[in-house]
Amino acid sequence: MPAQLNRLDGAGGNSASIDESERLEKEQSQEARVMALLENGIPTLPAYVFELSTLLSSVPVDLRRVCRVIRTDPSLSAQVIRLCNSAMSGLRGRVSHIEHAVVLLGTERLRTLVLTCSLVQRIGNFLSGADLQSFWQHSLLTATLSERSALCLRYLETEQAYLAGLLHDLGVLPLLLLSLAPRDLKLSPEGIPWGESVELERQHCGVDHCVVGKCIGLSWNFAPEIIDVLEHHHRPQDAQRDGTLVEIVVAADLVCQMHGVRVGAEPSRIALADRNAYKTLLDSSTHSLSDIEKTELAKVLELEFSEIIHLLELPTAVIWG
Repeated sequence: MPAQLNRLDGAGGNSASIDESERLEKEQSQEARVMALLENGIPTLPAYVFELSTLLSSVPVDLRRVCRVIRTDPSLSAQVIRLCNSAMSGLRGRVSHIEHAVVLLGTERLRTLVLTCSLVQRIGNFLSGADLQSFWQHSLLTATLSERSALCLRYLETEQAYLAGLLHDLGVLPLLLLSLAPRDLKLSPEGIPWGESVELERQHCGVDHCVVGKCIGLSWNFAPEIIDVLEHHHRPQDAQRDGTLVEIVVAADLVCQMHGVRVGAEPSRIALADRNAYKTLLDSSTHSLSDIEKTELAKVLELEFSEIIHLLELPTAVIWG
């Protein structure tokens, strides 16, 4: 890098500047690989996604045709049933048929899950089962907590909150994929808290999952509000469209991290000794909410987390002091 090399002064400065130059070159090389994947390696969505979107927007909805289209992709069928069982609380028995899942989910939620299943399947085909499972667990829990938080705050776009929570870490998947390639890197994939530390992601890949998520969102024509969440859920103060939506997802995401439900890692057992932890978390992440709203939301998050965590088959051991 000529600009850096021109500022050398003395042997010590020369060595430090060369190290910095090598680091920057490595980051730029990694960023170039990520951007090449985003520009050339992300496949288009399958035709059935657009067909289903049209069918689910019709009045009345032809459920038989919807089920027929879903069955054309066995992987999609399995995921819809699995996500239905995860997303629907209070069911006495597990759903095992597409028809039952379609009726229970409703058109809006089904459209959300079909889109997300297709996106993750497209990007995550080459990732390990464990990585995908941890991604789903984190995303589903964040989505459900986001939806419940929206209801608590009387935020009317509850389905938008669910979708934003489900997709917020989508940019992690390409980074995970590239991190598995054999490269001379200082950090191993296991050493990075994916989806949590944008600084470490930049060191490892030259770019973070928020930037990658925004690129994916633009590529697939997501709503501007969803792109806002993808780009700014680590800096909600920079939100351009809907700051409340971004903060709802941020709070849900941080609750997951607080309990050890992370992308690319085995979930830790849940241990929480301080009932005020939720309120403290909200004080630091949701600056647009009033103190009364934060107190009420903290209660909801505390109750909802313990209620829905078993749906995702995560280890549970909530410990109160």
